Amino acid sequence: MVIKRVRGSRTGRPIMALLDLLGRRWTLRIVWELRQEPRRFRDLQDAIGASPSIVNTRLAELREARLVDLDDAKGYRLTALGHELLKLFLPLHAWSDKWAKAVHSPSRSA
Repeated sequence: MVIKRVRGSRTGRPIMALLDLLGRRWTLRIVWELRQEPRRFRDLQDAIGASPSIVNTRLAELREARLVDLDDAKGYRLTALGHELLKLFLPLHAWSDKWAKAVHSPSRSA
């Protein structure tokens, strides 16, 4: 994958390219659905409820980014990099629960 300029960045730094990719509709959901086991295209599409063209586009982008690959026998699966990325998101997922509770609790006025 060639790092190039992306939305919101003039530099195309890797973090900006990654955030651009992950911010695209359905991308994170696809990564999440592949977290435990490979899934065939149709099964993945049914699980997320997106159109075939969107799923196909996102899978192509994730494959180009080397986060997902295709095993002809089993279907789409996360690569080692994809699993590593998912592990990095788990602490963020836990933190977001704390954040959501703080946001929805009565605020303390100063």
